Amino acid sequence: MPEKKFNILVLCTGNSARSIMAEALFNTMGHGRFQAYSAGSQPNGTVNPFAIEKVAVTGYDMTALRSKSWDEFARSDAPQMDFIITVCDNAAGEVCPFWPGQPVTAHWGFEDPAAVEGDDATKRRAFDKIFHQIMNRVQLFVNLPLKTLDKQAIKRELDHIGSQAVAKVAE
Repeated sequence: MPEKKFNILVLCTGNSARSIMAEALFNTMGHGRFQAYSAGSQPNGTVNPFAIEKVAVTGYDMTALRSKSWDEFARSDAPQMDFIITVCDNAAGEVCPFWPGQPVTAHWGFEDPAAVEGDDATKRRAFDKIFHQIMNRVQLFVNLPLKTLDKQAIKRELDHIGSQAVAKVAE
């Protein structure tokens, strides 16, 4: 019997950087066990070019990447989510749509690399730092024995991963 594929929705306000990178990392690092999507409460309509650079190194198919509203995933014809993870503090504090199926939710806060000002090298360093922080947490999650854990245990693990101090990346 094939292993269950889990649907994950990664939320951020603008859906242009952190959530986009997390979508790609879940889909590539999960080795087919996960189908990740990303969305925003107030999508800005474009994917940050520095996020595109980071996603490119994962080998993820970028043709479908776009900044989109979380409303797309609250419709009756949307895939039912198993997990919803917010990656920015603004989205975590907003009133979310109703998600059918009572998915497990968690907040994994990351600094906004798109807010960093400076030259392109400075911005790339910021994106590299956050990309690696997201990658570390995604790696912890995809290694969980999900088929042996109940929903409460998974919620505890997700919260624990989100509370982990993010590793510093050498600059």
